[in-house]
Formats: sequence, C-alpha cells, structure tokens
Amino acid sequence: MAENILRKLVNNSQMAIDDGVYDVDSDLQKSNKDFIHIIKTNPHATLLTEVKFASPSLGKIRTLTDPVSIANQMISGGSKALSILTQPHLFNGSPEYFMKVRQAVDVPLLMKDIMIDKIQIDAAKKIGADFILVIQSLYDKGFLNEIDEFIDYGHKQGLQILLEVHTKEEFQNALKTNADLIGINNRNLDTLEVDLQTTENILVGERKSRLVLSESGIETPEDIQYLKKCGADAFLIGSSIMKSDNIEEQVRRLVNAY
Repeated sequence: MAENILRKLVNNSQMAIDDGVYDVDSDLQKSNKDFIHIIKTNPHATLLTEVKFASPSLGKIRTLTDPVSIANQMISGGSKALSILTQPHLFNGSPEYFMKVRQAVDVPLLMKDIMIDKIQIDAAKKIGADFILVIQSLYDKGFLNEIDEFIDYGHKQGLQILLEVHTKEEFQNALKTNADLIGINNRNLDTLEVDLQTTENILVGERKSRLVLSESGIETPEDIQYLKKCGADAFLIGSSIMKSDNIEEQVRRLVNAY
C-alpha cells in the first residue's frame, strides 16, 4: 500500500509534465512580502491557507469555483499567505488557477505540487510563486535523488523552499539541507491517516534551526494552540477551511487562536 500512494503521486506529476501542464508562457512577479519575516513578526497565528478543490484522502472537497474569490475571502479573514494546488491529478489544481490568484493578491504564494523535476521549478518562477513544496520522503525512499541540487536550483530561481517531513528521521535529514522552512505533515502519505501528535512526536527534544509549519488535520483554534505549544511556528490549513460555509469567518477564528 505504502509505496503505492507515493509512487502514484510521482507518476501523476510525470504525467502532468508529459502533458505539458507546466509549459507556461508567463512572467508574473512574486509578492514583495517575505513569509518568514511575517511568521516572525505576526502576533497572531500565522496561517498558510490552501486553495484546493480535491485531495487523495477526501476526494472532492468543494465544487470548482473561482479561486480568486476564495483567496480574497481567506486574506480578508487574516490569512498571511496562500498555498495553491497546481497538480491536476487527484487535486484538481492547475498553474492557470495559480496565475489567476497571483494576479489578484499580493501575499506570498506557495506552489503546492509533487515536485519531481526542474521543469516544475521553472514554472513556479514564471507563475510568480514565492516558494515551492519539496517532499523529503521522495528522496529518503529513493524515488528521487540529489535533494541538495534540487533545492539549490529552486534558490537560484529566487524561490524559497518548504521541505515537508513526516518522521523524526526525515526531520533530521531536512535540517541538513538548505531548505528555508520545514513543514511537518500530520498526514501519513503512506496511509493518508492524520494524527496531530506527529508534530509533537517529531519536535520533542529537537533543536529547531528553522521555522516549522504544522500541516494537515488542523480544524479548531484548540488544535492551533496545542501545535504552537509543541513548537510549530505557523500552520498550513486546507480542507477544514475549504469545506467551511463561511471561509472568511473560519480563517478569522483560527487566526485568533492566540
């Protein structure tokens, strides 16, 4: 089971690359705001909220509607940065959605995808991404090689790197890289099960030399308070906001967790 989901995600990206999904003809500028500076100076919970219409674990989350309207509601609620899915398979994302949002908002944007090839990094630069997601386990499990080279290439394109981990060992490996931020995914990509204690288990006894985002399964202000106590500096939240009837209000409630 385990390797299958990761393999499927990698294959999906390869399929999207082969289909020309990332052959974008664009030259959009990234935001002039720095997400790391925002995290360090924001008195409230710093949210990276996610515009996503589907996921492997939940299937369809929300009917495909105007991503710009959703992005604006999130920002009105106090979200400081947005994650936009560009992966078409399983996530119903696309670089086009990303570009629409980029042209409409001035907050930092994460291109959220299963990044396996420099073509995707080139696309991220062209569509005005501020940072990209890289998944440590794809390297640790041998799906991809040369993580340092990949991150370095991203940096050369002016992008920051959010490096995602799920185990203590992956966390320690991530700290050896030049990634700008570490994301702890509370979802096990092998089983798709979510456990918020993942963040606590990984950070206990660790010295953090990088800012840490806790990702997945965050639904209430109490979840945020708990994760902050565990050492998380910011929070990536998608499904619980995308499923909400009042996106702006839901974001505001979470932002005001502290």
